[in-house]
Amino acid sequence: MTVPPERLELAAAFPPAERDRWREMVKGVLRRTGAATDDTPLEEIEGLLTRTSYDGVPITALYTAADTAPGRPGLASRVREVRPDGEGLAGWDVRQRHARPDAAATREAILADLENGVTSVWLTLGDAGLPVAALPEALRGVLVDLAPVVLDAGEHAAEAAETFLALVTEQGKNGTALGNLGLDPIGLTARTGAAAPPAPAAGLAARVAREFPGLRTLTVDATPYHDAGGSDADELGAAVATGVAYLRALTDAGLGVDEAFGQIEFRLAVNADQFLSIAKLRAARRLWARVAEVSGAAEGTVARIHAVTSSAMMTRRDPWVNMLRTTVACFAAGVGGADAVTVQPFDARLGLPDDFSRRIARNTQTLLLEESSLARVVDPAGGSWYVERITEDLARTAWEWFTEIEKAGGAAAALESGKIAGRVAATWERRRRDVARRRAPLTGVSEFPNLAEKLPERDPAPERPVRTGGGLPVITYARDFEALRDRSDAHLAATGARPRVYLATLGPVAVHTARATFAANLFRAGGIETVSGPPEDFAASGATVACLASSDRLYDEGAAGAARALKEAGAMKVWLAGKGDYEGVDDRVFAGCDAVAVLETTLSDLGVN
Repeated sequence: MTVPPERLELAAAFPPAERDRWREMVKGVLRRTGAATDDTPLEEIEGLLTRTSYDGVPITALYTAADTAPGRPGLASRVREVRPDGEGLAGWDVRQRHARPDAAATREAILADLENGVTSVWLTLGDAGLPVAALPEALRGVLVDLAPVVLDAGEHAAEAAETFLALVTEQGKNGTALGNLGLDPIGLTARTGAAAPPAPAAGLAARVAREFPGLRTLTVDATPYHDAGGSDADELGAAVATGVAYLRALTDAGLGVDEAFGQIEFRLAVNADQFLSIAKLRAARRLWARVAEVSGAAEGTVARIHAVTSSAMMTRRDPWVNMLRTTVACFAAGVGGADAVTVQPFDARLGLPDDFSRRIARNTQTLLLEESSLARVVDPAGGSWYVERITEDLARTAWEWFTEIEKAGGAAAALESGKIAGRVAATWERRRRDVARRRAPLTGVSEFPNLAEKLPERDPAPERPVRTGGGLPVITYARDFEALRDRSDAHLAATGARPRVYLATLGPVAVHTARATFAANLFRAGGIETVSGPPEDFAASGATVACLASSDRLYDEGAAGAARALKEAGAMKVWLAGKGDYEGVDDRVFAGCDAVAVLETTLSDLGVN
């Protein structure tokens, strides 16, 4: 009888993998594309395939065992955290957000959510949501000892907290109520510019720790940095700096170190870049574990993280694609180990969500939890050399940013001085350029737009008052393309027709199709419809701008003549799909060009304001 080995070597039957051999094979491919030559050194091959994140973290094509996991699940560094319960692994908290001002409608929606898979409630109160005075009515029938309630009241946070505590006391659930009062004075400064020192919130936290042991008081909401266009490290560094400021205020108010840590929850954004989102949550736990270690907190202290699918990635155009974006982001949150997850409804950019969109949002999480069994695996990303490496690199970059904020006097001082705003703005400009050049494509907006779409109608969502010169901006990645589409829609409403560009094709269909399709897709991203045909049919098209589309060979043979013919037929401007320079061609469109600039110019040329 053969005794099986203690360790099964899956690669034992294969020759050992060698890095230089891999580089040689890749070099052969890159030579055919022109990206490498025979003289390119092997050690430079990986650099040709490496891209850099907005945090300067290199994303390479090959990772090995040298990029290994930092520890075992549940142990020091807390990167690989588990969700324990009495029988093994529990899923994350499915948290649905509600911001409808009508108390009766909000109560009905909350109860429907709780009956259908949601496990906690996130309530936006005040100017941007439900009136604070209506809170008791909205929560009538909600068992606050079973379903945690998280408040988000901005400038009305103290009033909302007292209203909720009075409700809990009235129900006799002081010792069992769950949730978070949502005070976040530094986050409020980031959002609105309003100065709000942490000390009063710390005083309330001391009372809550004594009288309401199941409640937390403070939320470190880092989403304003993400929503202003910031990177993952921008968000993490500011979050840790804010958390440290709150720890200082809490201990100054008389709380012990462990009590202070127990009063804080983090809120982070996750987007459709799933691997960086996974790494962000894992890095957040590592960073906060380091803070706990140097603060003398009890061993095992870990960050509680509420992950929210990104508002910045959501689009008004083709909003159905948002379902796919939020599914990927939710998957990343689950794999990254979030304690609570909120999936924003696909129609969030259009106004208040309806019953259907809320159902899709909560069922996205149910599918991942129940059908995909995502929460039944400890740290699913653990052991992936790629994820381990970017987690480590991201944590180090975020820690450097955190220490820079601390040197500037802390989170509140860095916000007041504009230090944080300046860094976030610089990140947004880099991302904005990538979106404009479609290196960061947005399906349904910058790629494959549907000019005939009919958007669903939603009730308008209340908005927080905008303070002049205060707070970080709120951006969306699609804003520039959507502004162009708005101009096209206004032109359509005023004239009955969309702006139009004529695609002048040269040669047979097989030759011009690729570039004609590319150009049509680009112009439609700005709300500009296209018609195509040979140059001689331009005059009958009704267009005043043309774009040549064909192969480089046919351009060499006839682009100059075609451009001349188009201008003689009345074309005020002639574009060319490609990069060649030809007489009569005014400008070019090509992969990597500034599509927003091209579309702004074209709309102006067509008289669309």
